[in-house]
Amino acid sequence: MKDKFYAYIQKLQDQICAGLEAVDGTAKFREDLWKRPEGGGGRTRVIENGPEGSGVFEKGGVNISAVHGTLPEAMQKMFGVGEADFFACGLSLVLHPKNPMVPTVHANWRYFEMYDESGKVIEQWFGGGQDLTPYYLFEEDAVHFHQTCKTACDKHNPEFYPKYKKQCDSYFWNAHRNEARGIGGLFFDYCKANETMSMENWFNFVSEVGNSFLEAYVPIVEKRKNLEYTSENRNWQEIRRGRYVEFNLVHDKGTLFGLKTNGRIESILMSLPPHVQWVYDHHAEKGSKEEKLVNVLENPREWI
Repeated sequence: MKDKFYAYIQKLQDQICAGLEAVDGTAKFREDLWKRPEGGGGRTRVIENGPEGSGVFEKGGVNISAVHGTLPEAMQKMFGVGEADFFACGLSLVLHPKNPMVPTVHANWRYFEMYDESGKVIEQWFGGGQDLTPYYLFEEDAVHFHQTCKTACDKHNPEFYPKYKKQCDSYFWNAHRNEARGIGGLFFDYCKANETMSMENWFNFVSEVGNSFLEAYVPIVEKRKNLEYTSENRNWQEIRRGRYVEFNLVHDKGTLFGLKTNGRIESILMSLPPHVQWVYDHHAEKGSKEEKLVNVLENPREWI
């Protein structure tokens, strides 16, 4: 399974990068190959600005990695196990567009194995999801994104979308701000073999969601990338990006896993936007488009 899934995310990385370069129109991904001293490595691809700042994406990354070795002590405590070997691979992407009318997007699909002393697999699971973080709320975009997620889920189990949508709203919650990071999507973790789903079934589901990503996001980018915006819109975007940074550094399991397993720092922190503001005690103006977004973030909505 680990070989099958790693082959899949290599192919998916190529497909997503090609699709994003096409919608950007000018910028190309830069690729870095890296190795982890303890075992494994990855292929990082980053897109930035385009020639003379002409690109759609101010900063973004579509990264894959496959790491293995002895489970670090911090992770042993998290999983409640003693010394064990592990293998983990996945694709993680974050895209920060320049235009505040285009939403930031995040997606991740991953697979994990843990072994006993003889090398036998004793734990294995899939995880992942995709979620949208707009700066200005276009309800039709939210509906499109969620409908694409639901369509992918429904092919495997009609209970998946409502369950994983709810888990997404719960996971991407900035508890210290009492608001959501964005308008959600899907989040699933520890997807293990059970009476109704084999690991092959889980692979088919996770790859279905992965394959739906471009369909979920690219039409939104195409629709919004040429809209006009002001310096005030840009300031708001940078303030909201600050909340994005807060979530990733304080709450995100993927970031914490990477830091605790001696992952590549440049790849882990590629999720952070290049221009951010923290304005003291900032509040959106009453009745404004900015307040409309905040109201939705404070009270997650059913979009379908």
